[in-house]
Amino acid sequence: MQKLTQSSSTASQNKNLSIQFSLDGFSFCIKDDESKEILQLSEYVFETAVNTPFLLLEKVKTIFETDEALQGSFKSVRAIHQNNLASQIPKAYFDENNLKSYLNYNIKTLSSDYITYDELPSLNANNVYIPYVNINNFLFKNFGEFTYEHHSTLLINELTQQFNNSTEDVITVNVAYNTIEMVVFKKGVFHLYNSFTFKTKEDFLYYILFTSEQLNLKLEELILVFLGNITTEFSIYKAVEDYIKNIRFLEPNHDFLEKSEYFFPHSNYILLS
Repeated sequence: MQKLTQSSSTASQNKNLSIQFSLDGFSFCIKDDESKEILQLSEYVFETAVNTPFLLLEKVKTIFETDEALQGSFKSVRAIHQNNLASQIPKAYFDENNLKSYLNYNIKTLSSDYITYDELPSLNANNVYIPYVNINNFLFKNFGEFTYEHHSTLLINELTQQFNNSTEDVITVNVAYNTIEMVVFKKGVFHLYNSFTFKTKEDFLYYILFTSEQLNLKLEELILVFLGNITTEFSIYKAVEDYIKNIRFLEPNHDFLEKSEYFFPHSNYILLS
């Protein structure tokens, strides 16, 4: 595993920990409890993405055993589960007793799967998903009480606040190492969240163009907003640039990564928010 770290010189005795889990990486952020100042961001990039929660847990255990920053005490701990096992359901159609049925349309579920949901107040909806239960159990053994949410919950709520007054069509794309999350707004109205796995720049381009076509968005008019692991020098960016001219990067609400040697300013957006 490759580890990237950015740290502040500020010391704190009262810290909060946020940890983000996915099958292609693991990252965590430590903040001061009172000032909310970011003290440390660390990201572990797996050389090869794991394909099961069991293998993810094995890597997580190794990280916890060797990373001293995770072995301290924290006033609060938050886990963020990032996977493609989520679906957004308007509250008008939501029944807490039928969580599994909401996922069965596009996700293969098992009888043993634990299914839960987060509220999406920005959409008057709920986000139904399958968390990494083995990871939650591990965190409980290490820290006791903690909170957890799905990454898409936080992403949708954050982006809705930013684009719900937009007069233009906006596609936001959060780029991880092997996956992308897309959130689409048509004239300020949320229309779509979806996630895709990609291997090539052609895959990456296809998902953006296909989504635009299906939602009848005009490439010459829409705004494409990137966040995550991407810059103008990446081949995936250059591939999209040939088709969409109005491209931006999401502005972070902090300057912690402004002069970072390892991270892009718009990376780890949700973890640092």
